[in-house]
Amino acid sequence: MRILFITSNRLGDAVLSTGLLAHLTERHPDAALTIACGPLPAPLFRSVPGLERLIAMPKRAWARHWADLWLACAGTRWDMVVDLRNSAVSRLVLAKRRFFHTRAPHLHKVEEIGRVLDLSPPPSPRLWIDAAAEAEAGRLLPGGAEPFLAIGPTANWTGKEWPADRFAALAARLTGPGGRLSGLRVAVLAAGPERERARPVLDALGSRAIDLTGRTDPMAAAACVRRAALYVGNDSGLMHIAAAAGTPTVGLFGPGFPETYGPWGVAARTVISRVPRSELLARQKADPQATGLMDGIPVEAVEQAVGELLGPVTPDRREVVTNPCKSLGTGPLS
Repeated sequence: MRILFITSNRLGDAVLSTGLLAHLTERHPDAALTIACGPLPAPLFRSVPGLERLIAMPKRAWARHWADLWLACAGTRWDMVVDLRNSAVSRLVLAKRRFFHTRAPHLHKVEEIGRVLDLSPPPSPRLWIDAAAEAEAGRLLPGGAEPFLAIGPTANWTGKEWPADRFAALAARLTGPGGRLSGLRVAVLAAGPERERARPVLDALGSRAIDLTGRTDPMAAAACVRRAALYVGNDSGLMHIAAAAGTPTVGLFGPGFPETYGPWGVAARTVISRVPRSELLARQKADPQATGLMDGIPVEAVEQAVGELLGPVTPDRREVVTNPCKSLGTGPLS
């Protein structure tokens, strides 16, 4: 049996699609899988059970990447095509069954993706972290398996980034004397192009910091974050990786959409801005370079979310949360 699975070029959306992919691997354990996605999330799929071919699709002018994908897939007779991009490719290849993604804005993205195969409840995202990534994590992390606090202070645009000084203040409170993660070091993660935006956090943390900025691909980042006692970060693909890895995760949202893109996992919370989203989006529309869109989240609100997530327990305990996308809002969702 041959299955073609087409997923996102975006890291976060690709992570959120892994639950549906896991369902397919479990339902059809002998199937040969071809997975097509963007180059950035591609490493996350390299160890999927039954993987026959992984096609990374860099965007090309005039949408020629879709022509490339069709050429790569047209010579195969597919038993099943699952297309989360709703592309023409899936309609033009030979296939016995085809399943397409349709938008459902009132649902969380995981629920929306689950509807492709009419799965309710939807399967939660999961990761297939391989030995090479685990070895890389062991090389990058001092002390190997020692617990630590992981933070993601950057995002794909600066309007979604909580101020660096607040990340540093939160880390100091959590890992300082009497903090819930007292004595732990702090790993700072960011993509290579975002490295300089994470620099103020690294500088503020000093010797307590573990600098992982620009040093991991998504698979290695997953292997690192899985060892963390807690992850706190902005709305980003890395936030979704942390939640999918089973790490207690707190996601921070200002102008974003936590009801659609909040972290989804066994232990996840969101904290939203005190400033109504409608106001933040209006500011951003008036000035695409607007700053301060995340200023409505105080350090105390995030610390409270961490306390409610972890409870009065040791740092390495991971508590199962009934509602995987509960919002601990500091203001209304507008």
